[in-house]
Amino acid sequence: MRIIGGVWKRSKLAVLDRPGLRPTPDRVRETLFNWLGQDLHGWRCLDAFAGSGALAFEAASRGAKEVLACETDGALVEQLLTSKAKLKADGVLIQRANGLNALLAQAPASWDLVFLDPPFDSQLLAPSLQAAQAAIKPGGRVYLEAGEAWGEAELAPLGWQLQRHLRAGAVHAHLLGLATSG
Repeated sequence: MRIIGGVWKRSKLAVLDRPGLRPTPDRVRETLFNWLGQDLHGWRCLDAFAGSGALAFEAASRGAKEVLACETDGALVEQLLTSKAKLKADGVLIQRANGLNALLAQAPASWDLVFLDPPFDSQLLAPSLQAAQAAIKPGGRVYLEAGEAWGEAELAPLGWQLQRHLRAGAVHAHLLGLATSG
């Protein structure tokens, strides 16, 4: 796995072989950061289910001033810490934590971008979207990666609006914004 843009472009990230771990593919990350405008200088990003750290380190490489990467698997946390040291990624904080609980613990309106990429077989997407609604700043975004497309019927009751969608193999990538009332 490699970082595709920013100051660490072409840097390789080690990926452990862990059950259910699916690093976000290069093509999907490239599209996501094209949607976001490439430059994340000054942004605060939270990667609630960090796994390999591909999304967290990609955001930091593109200028995010602070990235919180949460992961429950101890071996993955150790790998994230190794990657952080290798890249000298001082703006990346690695936390061994449940992503949903970490989202619930955030100050209101404190994050510009939240990455939600939990295991596809979990029931974490809807509760994570609800928790992210309080944590995201006005005008902030959520990146949602899932095994199926989420449309207006699923998103609107949770307070979200689909801005972009991409399907790449078994991955559905969504860029969401807070739903506007009225």
